[in-house]
Amino acid sequence: MHEFMKKANFKGHLLTAISYLIPVVCGAGFIIAIGMAFGGKSQDALVMGKFDFFQALATIGGKGLGMLPVVVATGIAFSIAGKPGIAPGFVTGLVANAISAGFIGGIIGGYIAGWLAFAVLKYVKVPSWAKGLMPTLIVPFLASIVSGLIMVYIVGTPVAWFTDWLTNFLKSMNGASNLIFGAVIGGLSIVDFGGPINKTAFAFALTLQAQGINGPVTALQLTNTATPIGFGFAYLVAKMIHKNIYTHDEIETLKSAVPMGVVNIVEGSIPIVMNDIVRGIVAAALGGVCEGAILMSMTGGQGATVPFGGFIMLPTMGSNWWVGLLAIAANVLVTGVVYAIIKKPVSAEEKPSELEEELSLDDIQVM
Repeated sequence: MHEFMKKANFKGHLLTAISYLIPVVCGAGFIIAIGMAFGGKSQDALVMGKFDFFQALATIGGKGLGMLPVVVATGIAFSIAGKPGIAPGFVTGLVANAISAGFIGGIIGGYIAGWLAFAVLKYVKVPSWAKGLMPTLIVPFLASIVSGLIMVYIVGTPVAWFTDWLTNFLKSMNGASNLIFGAVIGGLSIVDFGGPINKTAFAFALTLQAQGINGPVTALQLTNTATPIGFGFAYLVAKMIHKNIYTHDEIETLKSAVPMGVVNIVEGSIPIVMNDIVRGIVAAALGGVCEGAILMSMTGGQGATVPFGGFIMLPTMGSNWWVGLLAIAANVLVTGVVYAIIKKPVSAEEKPSELEEELSLDDIQVM
């Protein structure tokens, strides 16, 4: 029982699945974005001679994004049970698609399939001659059929209902409610700089994007884009007010962190934040709140059709591209000014204290 409880690591399994999910999201997302940008529309089926090149791109990308419940279910089941969990997770993810349970259904199905596969491996005893069949036949068959039927007859209906309710509720949000929602998403997306809170918010935002609501994931990703640039801007603001806030090593870190931010990689700013965690998080979170509020309120909750890419996301926002640019600029301004003001002055050659050098992401418990 103790070993089974160790497998009940909800956060760890979800983060593993998301790490597998992101390349699919990025690849398929950019393909469909290119196709749709040139007038292509995703087709139910590609009949030879009855589609053009951009319809093909849109369809390829659309089918890829449509597999997200399958990918996340497979990733979670694999994280729980190893290779024997892949087939049950895959089948259960397909069932989630078939019953319109969506991304949430894929997540739930992944846990069910993974735990069932683990339970079969652990508790089902077979003759010695059949042990070689366990990972390739017995576990996939038993876990797939049981988890699939559970999804169809037990989980499917409430999950599909909840997904529809959440979609309709969020689509009905406008004005002040969108502003508040955007502020919350923008703040949560950056408080742990790509850690568990960020990944959880990303999973939620992907769920909404699968239902055609693009604003939340855009608010999240543009916050990740703007924050490292904001820390770079803080350097310029500090110079203007004759204040030195970065050591020589931190300035060198900025030279790579800012370009990484442009392409939506926030982790480059972690070494800077780790030397002043509280002030760094405060400045970044305030910037994220402003960016999310501006984006969601001014676009009515709409956003980019791709869920990753930094500045590359802006063209996929259609006529709202300038709102995305404005949101990034507001984030950079707020993050930079706040950090420059609240950061304690340092000597240019000052080294972080021994305690600070020993800090790592593993030492910080954010959830």
